Amino acid sequence: MDLTILFSPVDESVYSSISSTSSVLKSIKIFGEKMPEYKDAHLAIIGVNETRGAGHHAGKSNSADEVRRKFYQLKKGTGAYRIVDLGNLNPGIDLDETYVRLSEVCRILLENNVLPVIIGGSHDLDYGQYWAYEGFEKLVNLLNIDAFLDLEDKHGAPANRKHLHKILLHEPNYLLSYIHLGYQSYLIDPSSISVLEKLYFEAFRVGHVRTNLAEMEPSIRQADLLSFDITAIRSSDAPGSDSAQPFGLSGEDACQISWYAGMNEKLSSLGIYGYSPDLDDTHKKTASVIATMIWYFIEGYYHRKNEQDFKGNDFTKYKVSMPVEPEVLIFYKSKFTERWWMEIPMPTKGPYTRNSVVPCNYSDYQTATKGDVPDRYIMALSKF
Repeated sequence: MDLTILFSPVDESVYSSISSTSSVLKSIKIFGEKMPEYKDAHLAIIGVNETRGAGHHAGKSNSADEVRRKFYQLKKGTGAYRIVDLGNLNPGIDLDETYVRLSEVCRILLENNVLPVIIGGSHDLDYGQYWAYEGFEKLVNLLNIDAFLDLEDKHGAPANRKHLHKILLHEPNYLLSYIHLGYQSYLIDPSSISVLEKLYFEAFRVGHVRTNLAEMEPSIRQADLLSFDITAIRSSDAPGSDSAQPFGLSGEDACQISWYAGMNEKLSSLGIYGYSPDLDDTHKKTASVIATMIWYFIEGYYHRKNEQDFKGNDFTKYKVSMPVEPEVLIFYKSKFTERWWMEIPMPTKGPYTRNSVVPCNYSDYQTATKGDVPDRYIMALSKF
């Protein structure tokens, strides 16, 4: 498919003043005079200036270009960059058509093993990101990072406040797990957490995430797609949001999460949403934070170890005898990254197969050696 008809090129003014040969700009191919070839790329940047989901006019935002101005100037990291910037997706006649266009573009990229990096737009655009996975005949794990829990179903509520509800009700249902990081208790209805718990989904408060960020790594490593609303970042670091909050993740936290996500071999798409340049400060601090998050994500991507073959010699296998069911718990530890996984008894065939070994921490192994079944094991088994 010729993607040119769906995109507008990146405005030359965004990059014309960048001359450094060591900049990111000089290491990627962008849609300027012609659309770059994307089929051999590792990652593809997609700008989506669609804000009707937040109650604004479509195409009036230049959020993607503001992030590009900051991102292009950064110095190239490690790895042989094979990255394309496809430009800005043209909004549809209505919001639903924009979702369809975004899902179609992401689906084409995923089919070619190209990882979409979406710079939104309102947070409801992650519905298009999620929709792209329909038809791949596999169950997916969604990681969402947001100060809010966008589960409203009231008529008249803006789309960016009910997109999660839309994802949960999407048919056919191919959502295996949903993990929410960074919610702020005083901003959400407590019953929303109860809804997630009944579905065996997980949600972690911002305070827990900040004080246990390394412990969050297995949850991030489990994700197939990541949706990040910058509202989760405190307003002192990211003021450019309609719902910026004084408390939240720091910019450093956001970059650490992006690094973990990039390192995740399963993760195949990233969306960063909610940026409103007109609300940013004069130095466009929020754009700088997002640009740095993308840089760290790419850095993590080029440090992937492809740790998927647990039968190989790259792993140490541990069997822990239990005094209760199950009789034995099996753990794997990478000899290179020292990351841990835990085996869940699953059918050898069917949609659950690729999820039968789940990421975990050393603390889960320690729990098992004390004779207790780790909560992560119970949660994973409950989903299946």
